[in-house]
Amino acid sequence: MDFRYLGNSGLKVSEISYGNWLTHGSQVENDQAKACVRAALDAGITTFDTADVYANTKAEVVLGEALEGERRESLEILTKVYWPTGPGGPNDVGLSRKHIHESINGSLKRLKTDYVDVYQAHRFDTETPLEETMEAFADVVRAGKALYIGVSEWTAEQLQEGHRLARELRIPFVSNQPQYSMLWRVIEAEVVPASEELGIGQVVFSPIAQGVLTGKYLPGQQPPEGSRATDENGSNFVKRFLTDDVLTRVQELKPLADEAGLSLAQLAVAWVLQNPNVSSAIIGASRPEQVVENVKAAGVRLEESLLKRIDETLGSIVERDPAKTTQNAPQTRPGS
Repeated sequence: MDFRYLGNSGLKVSEISYGNWLTHGSQVENDQAKACVRAALDAGITTFDTADVYANTKAEVVLGEALEGERRESLEILTKVYWPTGPGGPNDVGLSRKHIHESINGSLKRLKTDYVDVYQAHRFDTETPLEETMEAFADVVRAGKALYIGVSEWTAEQLQEGHRLARELRIPFVSNQPQYSMLWRVIEAEVVPASEELGIGQVVFSPIAQGVLTGKYLPGQQPPEGSRATDENGSNFVKRFLTDDVLTRVQELKPLADEAGLSLAQLAVAWVLQNPNVSSAIIGASRPEQVVENVKAAGVRLEESLLKRIDETLGSIVERDPAKTTQNAPQTRPGS
């Protein structure tokens, strides 16, 4: 495993990290989930990403149990706050001071740790003053409950304003967690340049495009039984890629992967890691062997000629519109 600095901070993270977005506590039984975490640890992964909203807090519980007994100083644990948790009361969502402080305490308890390495705003909150949010994050850092602050799916403008306030408050704002893959490159035009200027690193999710870049979905055929596209929780996220045009182009990537001595999934993970602003790529798994397979992308360097051929193969199906950087929907609050 190779390691990279998280933005301009002194914190090193494994360039492939393990995340449990759509698996732990929902799709995968706990014993299998713990086996995936063990496979990640055995492969040299030290960075683990989760969120309080995943499986409505159950994913944090599973990860905490899976990591129990590991040397805490040898791990980087990231979690997030924003989306509704609990019964969905009026203050069970967002980035208010109240929700942030209650959420970090709940996350630490579930994760069985005294602190998280990076505490992330899971989206930008349009209904809470940014000053209130950043001041609450500053309190979390000063209380020793988080070492660094990060965000997820913020626009370039939001990153710039959040970073300005973080500097004034003297807290380390070091990361952004966007979706990024060969098929979804919307961060490249604005978010990446802004992040490079600010010293913010990307911890990217869905480098395999929710499984589409494994090549298992074939044009003109129904999705394989048991795949994410057939799961009621996962299908909403993957369906935008399940067109015959996209799936045909993905199949045309296979000879390029073969030439590089990689599987399609390994090629996909290696591709995002070619971006110097990417600090880590998050992989998920429902089986330990998926971890073992995908982690082989660590340390791979792709030739410029191969990167060009990938672009030529995918052509116009690549989404690049910077307006789609954020997946924000209006915040869902009871009664609104």
